[in-house]
Amino acid sequence: MLATMEIVDIIDKSETLGQIVLQSDVKQAFDEAKEKMEKDQQAQALIKNFNKIKDLYEEVERFGRYHPDYSTIMKEIRTAKREMDMHETIAAYKAAETQLQSLLDEVSEIIAFSVSDKVKVPKDGAVFTDGGCGCGSGGGCGCKAS
Repeated sequence: MLATMEIVDIIDKSETLGQIVLQSDVKQAFDEAKEKMEKDQQAQALIKNFNKIKDLYEEVERFGRYHPDYSTIMKEIRTAKREMDMHETIAAYKAAETQLQSLLDEVSEIIAFSVSDKVKVPKDGAVFTDGGCGCGSGGGCGCKAS
């Protein structure tokens, strides 16, 4: 594809929009929350513990209830997740991450709908994997795929 002045202009405006997002209060709050979480030793220990238990959980999940450690691992993963999610700096990071994702979703929606109101735009960081029918079959089940 040859670069036309129109394409160069679109790329230039996209870079400007990216810089605006990077300099936004939402992005700066996200960066601050991330830095604070990364420096918090207790938060890092909780994350490390959760990831260790998550690895065990993935092994147990392959066998389901038939795995001898199923009940123990299931209880441990729920406990570790709760402890991690309740930690102040991790919770603040997740809240900032959600706000940044909302901003990006809103920008994406504005751009997409400026092209056409029929364009499908991911929400909450989700990617469309089906035809929009909600069942995951892309309309193959007979429900209405939009």
